[in-house]
Amino acid sequence: MDYLTTARQDAHQTLDVMVVGEALIDVVTTSHDTVEHPGGSPANVAYGLGRLAVTTGLLTAIAPDARGISIENHLRSAGVLLLPGSKSLTRTASATATLEPDGSARYDFDISWDLAPTTPAYFPKILHTGSIATFLNPGAGAVKSLLEQAHRHCMITYDPNIRPALLGSHREALAIFEELVPLTDVVKLSDEDAHWLYPQKSLDKTAAHILGLGAGLTVITRGADGSQFTTPAANISIPAVKSKVADTIGAGDSYMSALILGFLTRGTEGFAPAVLEQLGHTAAAAAAITVQRPGANPPNLKELNMAIAAHSGAQYVAS
Repeated sequence: MDYLTTARQDAHQTLDVMVVGEALIDVVTTSHDTVEHPGGSPANVAYGLGRLAVTTGLLTAIAPDARGISIENHLRSAGVLLLPGSKSLTRTASATATLEPDGSARYDFDISWDLAPTTPAYFPKILHTGSIATFLNPGAGAVKSLLEQAHRHCMITYDPNIRPALLGSHREALAIFEELVPLTDVVKLSDEDAHWLYPQKSLDKTAAHILGLGAGLTVITRGADGSQFTTPAANISIPAVKSKVADTIGAGDSYMSALILGFLTRGTEGFAPAVLEQLGHTAAAAAAITVQRPGANPPNLKELNMAIAAHSGAQYVAS
């Protein structure tokens, strides 16, 4: 399937970023009503990139049903191209959160993940993947094959976004994670992800271990405590941007989108400390905007530039 050539013809330009992973419908049920909205970590990252004016395509697995159409329209509203081959299921996946009166939630998943094996006709500047798509078979095998083909041709970023309820044993999940890391350049994970994968290690030791597996940069986010950027030559802490929190839905995905934008515009200095600081502050600003408003509602480029300028005067332009 020559999906990238098709995408190029449809979009009349090559992709800066290709995101590979699940798109689903989040169903939130309370005692009063039920609300549905598009979700899935990779789809959220793609949507966030589109909002930041990055030419982005999403390779996923949805169905040509009402929920799949809702996801496609949502992505299109941000300028994201749904890549050919993505309408491959008979029923679009969903995740249902039932909210109890005390605010706690009970989750039920209706998810299948499959992806046809493919050989790309060309590679984007950055390929991003993560979450359920890298762990849940049979699609996880196709994702790994794609990374094996791409990792010598473009930057690869990876966010495992651990969902224990959908994984097998800890041993199996850890093995999958550690097989993928050598195929990546950047691994971004939350402190919760890090503690789940490596419960006996400190965050510093986890970051060092991931670098030892082959990544060039490890980013560990710590919510209100900021984030940690680690390379073989540097270990830098970035503070979070203080903000009033409506909810944290989509904050990590918004952070990832802004981080990828930073990789596209960083110039030729690689992972120098000054570059890492700029990347971290930009991503933190994006996450801070997202938590101020309900749902997975990431900033557009103008909003992000305004937030960055308020702190440093720097700006990003569309890639």
